[in-house]
Amino acid sequence: MGTDRNRFDIPEVDAFTRPYWDAAAEGRLLVRRCGGCGRAHHYPREFCPHCWSEDVTWETASGLATLYTWSVVHRNDLPPFGERTPYVAAVVDLDEGPRMMTEVEGAEGGLRVGMGLEVAFREGVPIFRPRGGSRTAVRASMG
Repeated sequence: MGTDRNRFDIPEVDAFTRPYWDAAAEGRLLVRRCGGCGRAHHYPREFCPHCWSEDVTWETASGLATLYTWSVVHRNDLPPFGERTPYVAAVVDLDEGPRMMTEVEGAEGGLRVGMGLEVAFREGVPIFRPRGGSRTAVRASMG
């Protein structure tokens, strides 16, 4: 990930988060699972945010999620986002339970709260794309 250090959209990789970013570079999404309460969480931390146990381990996630909410960003002057506008900033519920901030692409047909998504990777960063299906019929335009 040394070449990524000059990029603005990947946080500084440290010894704790390296397994997460290495897995993402290989096309795998990781979450942390607590051995105490059994719940998964994201973003990666060294303790469980639900029961405070330090008995947490890495787990490969299914890569499936449900769209919770989103916003279409039409203007962002911070690098490298200005070159990507418009883009969809989103919050998704991973099938494992945790909620994750991300980006959704490939939704030219519109987005719906509750629609199914699957993980994809762009330059080692997890993003999501529609996988079809939806639990609600609320529709929004990307334009």
